[in-house]
Amino acid sequence: MGAVPFKREVDFFRRHGGSLRMSEALRLGINRKTLYRMRDTGVLERVTRGLYRLASLEPLAHPDLVTVATRVPQGVLCLISALSFHELTTQVPHTIDVALERGTRKPRLDYPPTRFFWFSGPAFREGVEKHTLDDVPIRIYDPEKTLVDSFRYRNQLGMDVVLEALRLWRERRRKKFDALLKYARMRHVERAMRPYLEAMP
Repeated sequence: MGAVPFKREVDFFRRHGGSLRMSEALRLGINRKTLYRMRDTGVLERVTRGLYRLASLEPLAHPDLVTVATRVPQGVLCLISALSFHELTTQVPHTIDVALERGTRKPRLDYPPTRFFWFSGPAFREGVEKHTLDDVPIRIYDPEKTLVDSFRYRNQLGMDVVLEALRLWRERRRKKFDALLKYARMRHVERAMRPYLEAMP
């Protein structure tokens, strides 16, 4: 039997969860020409510009989130994207909402459609959870921080979206009321939120 084509390179990909950025592949000693040959022969598929994964893997369950997390690793999923992740909305996100630290330059991203929001200091750093989707690490705000951020951006998102999220959150067994109030104070929306919280059963 002949040698398996690209065996060494495929092993590198497998050891890194099945996907590599172009820069990582080059660092591991896989040159561009080889990468393009692997793509053209169907060994690799291009997820987005600069990101390749083994074509033999199961299809990505969250291709858009994986693309954004890979291309914008310093960002944090927020607002509608985070509400959807935490099952606090019935809205279907048409764009990916990403928070960046104030002062960060807007990344160039052709796809998927992405909205960027600039948060500063604790508003950016607090409440970040790390999850793994399709073997890719994703940074996302926890449910309470997401609710408070959504309330702060209620004019942009629509009050119906925010109230639905609050209702779904209240129905949960596991919720952190203290954390919600802490974030509300930090984001200066506690006074605005309180009447809605108190009106809910």
